[in-house]
Amino acid sequence: MNRDERIQENTGLVHTCARRFKGRGIEYDDLFQAGCLGLIKAAERFDESRGLCFSTYAVPVILGEIRRLFREDGTVKMSRSLREMAMKANRASTEFLQREGRQPTVKEVASILGVEPEQAAQAIAAGQMPLSLTMEDEDGESQLDIAVEPEEELLTEKLSLRKAVKELQERDKKIIYLRYVKSSTQAETARELGMTQVQISRREKVILRTLREKLG
Repeated sequence: MNRDERIQENTGLVHTCARRFKGRGIEYDDLFQAGCLGLIKAAERFDESRGLCFSTYAVPVILGEIRRLFREDGTVKMSRSLREMAMKANRASTEFLQREGRQPTVKEVASILGVEPEQAAQAIAAGQMPLSLTMEDEDGESQLDIAVEPEEELLTEKLSLRKAVKELQERDKKIIYLRYVKSSTQAETARELGMTQVQISRREKVILRTLREKLG
């Protein structure tokens, strides 16, 4: 799988990461765009030879880019050229939305601007409103602490498991869904799928072994 394919197939990772920061003072679209920049960086730096699952590598990078919105001195510092590109990206996104009825992807913005996807992602992220990290209290100005719990490992495991399940055969997906989402017994699962309880038991063991191998 090449860089562009990894980006296209893993935008769900960005949404999952961005949702963790909703309601913290920055618009979701801005969180998502910053996450996209992290995804692009992860896709470019990922080394398959290290034996890591891509999501395991990408999640911390995506979260890191999103967290930058909250801690970079309360402002987004950018060069004049990046500021100009951010304005162009914003204008292109607005025109695309009016024309197509949806927000453009990073790749579509890059195509409109005639730049690389990473440059477009940087421009989009640079166009966000900065979040002030200071606040006034009774004693004067104090630092606002943005509480973001580091849960990369748990989140990475969930995302990796979800991706591994998606790669299963349809019947195996149904078995996992019935057994571990709906909490059906093996007998109930067997009736639902027209199989015997013994067959479900054996197949479930194979599926779980396969998932363990995929997750390393």
